[in-house]
Amino acid sequence: MGKKRFSVAVAVTFLSLVHIVVSVPFIMLHGISAECSDHTNSNFPRLLSNLSGSRGSCVEIGNGKSDSWLMPLTKQVEIVCDKVKQMKELRLGYNIVARSQGNLVARGLIEFCDDGPPVYNYVSLAGPHAGESSVPFCGDHLAPSGYIKIPTDIPEYMKSSKYLPKLNNEIPNERNSTYKERFTRLKNLVLIMFQNDTVIVPKESSWFGFYQDGNYTSQPPLLSPQQTKLYTEDWIGLKTLDVAGKVKFVSLPGGHLQIATTDVIKYVVPYL
Repeated sequence: MGKKRFSVAVAVTFLSLVHIVVSVPFIMLHGISAECSDHTNSNFPRLLSNLSGSRGSCVEIGNGKSDSWLMPLTKQVEIVCDKVKQMKELRLGYNIVARSQGNLVARGLIEFCDDGPPVYNYVSLAGPHAGESSVPFCGDHLAPSGYIKIPTDIPEYMKSSKYLPKLNNEIPNERNSTYKERFTRLKNLVLIMFQNDTVIVPKESSWFGFYQDGNYTSQPPLLSPQQTKLYTEDWIGLKTLDVAGKVKFVSLPGGHLQIATTDVIKYVVPYL
C-alpha cells in the first residue's frame, strides 16, 4: 500500500510539473477608446485566465485610451514589440487575444516584430483585418487612418495609407516574404465575426472579406475571404493556413464584441 501511495504521489507531482511546463501564457490587446484599466479590459483577461488556467494580462500601449486614437499604428506596434520582448514569462512563446483595432496591433506584432518570442495561437475578436470602409471623423493623424479603405478609391488608399497596405502585403513591388513566413507559423488562427456588428464595416472584414475594388454608383459587391486577392494570391499566408486546417472562421450573434461566456469557453479558451 505504501508503494502504491508513493507511486500515486509521484504521478500527481509529475502531471503538475507537465502542466506548468506546457501552459502557455497569453496577452490581450484592447481596441480603440479603451485602456487596460477599464472595467471590460481588466476583467476579460482575468476571465480567460480563470477558465483556461493560463497566465495572461492586458498589455498597455502608451496612455491607453488617448494613444489608441492619437498614436500611429506603426508606433503602437514598436512599443508592444519592445514590451513583449522584455516580458520574461513570454520568452518561450505565447498566445494572443485581441479586440477590434487591437487586432491590427496584434498582427503587426506577429509580422513586424524582429527577434520576438513565437506566437502559437491568435484569437481575433472583431478585427478590421481587410480594412474599414466607414469611420466617422478620422483625420490623417489618427490611428484609424492607417486602415481606412474606401473600395471606390483604392489608388488613394494604396498611396496614402501608412499601415494596412504594408500589413496585408498589398503593394505589388514591396511584398515582404518575411511577413508571410511569420504569419504562417501560427498553430491556430481564430477569426470571430459578430453578425450584427455595425462598427466594423463590412463586418466580414473580421474574416478578411471585403468589398470588391472599383467604381460603383451603388453598394460594391462583397467578397468572401476566399474570393479576395489577398487569399487567392496568398499575400500573407492566409490561404496556406486555411488549407492546413489552421483557420477557424467563427460567426457569432450580437453586436460589436458582444460575446457570451459560453462562446468564450467554446471558441477562445481552447486556444489558450
